Amino acid sequence: MRNPPEPEPSVIAGERRHLTNLAYRLLGSLTEAEDAVQEGYARWYAMPRPQRAAIGSPGAWLTTVVSRICLDVLGSARVRRERYVGEWIPEPLPDRTEWPGRPQSATDPADRVTLDDSVHMAFLVVLESMTPAERVAFVLHDVFRYPFPEIARIVDRTPAACRQLAASARRRVTKAAAPVTPSRQQAALLRDFKEAWQSSDIRALVTLLDPDATMVADGGGLVSTVRRTIEGSRDIAAYLMHIAALSPGLTLLQRTVNGRPGLVAQRGGVTVTVAAFHLTEGRITHIWAVRNPEKLHPWTTLTPTPTPAPPAADEAHSGAES
Repeated sequence: MRNPPEPEPSVIAGERRHLTNLAYRLLGSLTEAEDAVQEGYARWYAMPRPQRAAIGSPGAWLTTVVSRICLDVLGSARVRRERYVGEWIPEPLPDRTEWPGRPQSATDPADRVTLDDSVHMAFLVVLESMTPAERVAFVLHDVFRYPFPEIARIVDRTPAACRQLAASARRRVTKAAAPVTPSRQQAALLRDFKEAWQSSDIRALVTLLDPDATMVADGGGLVSTVRRTIEGSRDIAAYLMHIAALSPGLTLLQRTVNGRPGLVAQRGGVTVTVAAFHLTEGRITHIWAVRNPEKLHPWTTLTPTPTPAPPAADEAHSGAES
């Protein structure tokens, strides 16, 4: 009896986009996601050829393996993030179609992540509050529509337990959900925010911010930034004015960050800060400012549009830690 043929390499390689999308949502880090996917492929090719040929659905096999790798990474990540210097914010992703000079055939993993509502920063931040098993069960079921019996085999729980994990995670998402301002209105509000900051109009900034707004910055201990959550529109506006005075000479760009309008600060053509926003009922409620250079790799090769401006909407650069 002849052995079944091994799947074509193109079929196996064709799973990479799906796996990267899954791993990024599970881990909140493009770097860790790509490592998990690479490890999944390494395990596939480490199997003897007849064993690979006997697998009926290579995509399902790779999804299971990569999900389990991510589950292990999430467990160890909790320990690492407890030792992380300052706040930990998920890694921001660009929409490369917005940047002049983008290569026609990009192979960067960032180009393989679909920017939809399951990757916007507010959603990823909620995912960070979940246990590893909750996050895997929820993402696999609610985002990628995997049935609970399949998820049960991945997380080594019963289907009923996986259903409970997903339900618990769903409650967290629902509790944190707020009415979202339409995208066009978001872009207009951020344009006003950018202009107010550039003109040092603190009153306009306060008006654009929700009274209970929060701002969090992530420098990872590698660059200076505020290490506490700033709360309240007046304190955030005052801090931004402080940064404006300390950080002249920046180029401030309005760009898509994780599928929603955001701001990018560049100095000498190098991205130094990426800010994601959450807007509710016409006001900014949350600002997440990522300054850790290790999280800005997808932004480093992007060509800026010359638009001189003061600080970035989070150029929590300063050197002032408060």
